[in-house]
Amino acid sequence: MFTGAYTALITPFHADGSVDYDRFRALIEQQVAGGIDGIVPVGTTGESPTLNMEEHMEVIRVAVEAAAGRVSVIAGTGGNATAEALELTLAAKEVGADATLQVTPYYNKPTQGGLIRHFTAVADLGLPVVLYNVPGRSVTEIAIPTIVELAKHPRIVSIKEAGGSVDRVSRIKAACDIDVLSGDDSLALPMMAVGAVGVISVASNVAPKAVADLIHAAAEGRWDEARALHHRYYALFTDLFVETNPIPVKAAMEMMGMGAAHYRLPLCEMSEGPRERLRATLQQTGLLP
Repeated sequence: MFTGAYTALITPFHADGSVDYDRFRALIEQQVAGGIDGIVPVGTTGESPTLNMEEHMEVIRVAVEAAAGRVSVIAGTGGNATAEALELTLAAKEVGADATLQVTPYYNKPTQGGLIRHFTAVADLGLPVVLYNVPGRSVTEIAIPTIVELAKHPRIVSIKEAGGSVDRVSRIKAACDIDVLSGDDSLALPMMAVGAVGVISVASNVAPKAVADLIHAAAEGRWDEARALHHRYYALFTDLFVETNPIPVKAAMEMMGMGAAHYRLPLCEMSEGPRERLRATLQQTGLLP
């Protein structure tokens, strides 16, 4: 259902910390122009933990409005409380989001049985669900047998794999019929080689056309072209995580003249050494003169 290149959008802030909705709309226009297949507002890259419920819902509403049906909107509406995930997902459904990205509940470390009940409750609302496996942040991994069970639900259509393992894609595809999206830019190509159908990308905030071209080339079997793009941008894919995401991608956007990098604490400005490394990478890839 959801294949291709999707951008995990940043949430831009004004200097006072309020959401900059004008800049957010402009960013979506850049994504559409770059050939991206869809956008993912208010995920990890969108600093969802520091947005309150009203802001969270409004960012999704604005994303749907700005996309205007030109690209898919997979709304980040997960949470570590099932009640919160249900409230946000229902709001996303009401404003017209195409799907929901559901992160594995973090910090409270649910059992696999709890994960099945949590994700099933969200899916029962009727909006297509993209599961989000990210053990580096949530601690708990969605086990393969759990994915097999969840894949039986008609509304659980895909899983974003951000655990750094290409092997997981092979194991999932061997076990059940569910689409897999890479959650790591640097692993998108190898994951697609073994069956993934696209990526939810951080790098496409700054290089939408490059990421879209890479993913579309791989999807169409133009592997030489895809490999060339992967190698050209590989340093960018990795250096955007030299500090905690989304600190580097916002810093990169600032360097490229795409707006000042403002964060909400506890996230803060990028330190100088990694910042200069990122600047050199942007220059090397031709994104910065």
